[in-house]
Amino acid sequence: MKTITYKDSGVDIAKADRLIDNLKGRIKATHNVNVLNMIGGFAALTEVPKSYKNPVLVSSTDGVGTKLKVAFMSGKHDTVGIDLVGMSVNDVLTLGAKPLFFLDYYACGKIDENVYPQVIGGVVDGCLQADCALVGGETAEMPSFYKDDEYDLAGFAVGVVEKDKIIDGSTIQAGDAIIGLRSNGLHSNGYSLVRKLLFDVKDFRINEAIPGLSGKLYEELLKPTRIYVKPVLEIVNRFTVKGMAHITGGGLPGNISRIIPDGLCTTLHVDPRKVPPIFQVLMEAGNLDITQACSTFNMGTGFVLIVNNRDAEDVVLSLASSGESAARIGTIEKAAGDVKVTVVSD
Repeated sequence: MKTITYKDSGVDIAKADRLIDNLKGRIKATHNVNVLNMIGGFAALTEVPKSYKNPVLVSSTDGVGTKLKVAFMSGKHDTVGIDLVGMSVNDVLTLGAKPLFFLDYYACGKIDENVYPQVIGGVVDGCLQADCALVGGETAEMPSFYKDDEYDLAGFAVGVVEKDKIIDGSTIQAGDAIIGLRSNGLHSNGYSLVRKLLFDVKDFRINEAIPGLSGKLYEELLKPTRIYVKPVLEIVNRFTVKGMAHITGGGLPGNISRIIPDGLCTTLHVDPRKVPPIFQVLMEAGNLDITQACSTFNMGTGFVLIVNNRDAEDVVLSLASSGESAARIGTIEKAAGDVKVTVVSD
């Protein structure tokens, strides 16, 4: 009787190990003095930086969602790893925490030797942008569970913040300014609607050049999530930041309302002339008005800071000096009803 091995069932552990070995040099580049062991063990050892007096660990997990379908359609896989990191580290950042380390989970039916290094290489790039260590992860090859040419991703980030410097929105008050930081486009949210509008309703092709957009459609759709860690932490260290929001699913009103205390509200001003072209294309395809679009997409604002009114101009100028495009998009007000966030078109 023939011996049937794990490899015969479709799981090639040796290939996965070889591919990771090839990436170890790049992964090691994300490590710092707080990482105590190399990749390959059963778990990772990371010290809390000794500079913290009363450290609190901050954690978050997320995935890339159906944006991966666009990667499958286009054969371009080098940016979704950045998205994976960005979705978690930007969430950790909202509490004023510096990301310490990141772990990834890559699941597929069959490991593709060309695709896998692109994806994990993107994870490395994201960790470098976030100044956090990629300390490990899991590669799961599951034949018949996933299609051979598809995969799924999940990510896990842990950060640290001094207990007395946690930013949770509790000190926000009427008169405070809302500062919006520019997004890189769609980031990683709303792609179920995006795919329906562009590929079902408009019948666009993935490599088509769409009027109003630069480059091919897939290039626009695969722009990676912006990672705001470095510029925002600089602001946190220089100014009093009262609240922060990462603009993901639920768009501007859904995410900003999460940090505004009861009894307060705001009206966000969105200038249609400054909304990136991809959102204009989607609004036309779905017959969406600005309020509907803002409830799903970031509409060009990927991260929000709430600061003292007197600091607003200086915060915007400071962000500009670090290469960020930022602008005031609203003011905190006393609430007259239950609605915390209203969006208007300027």
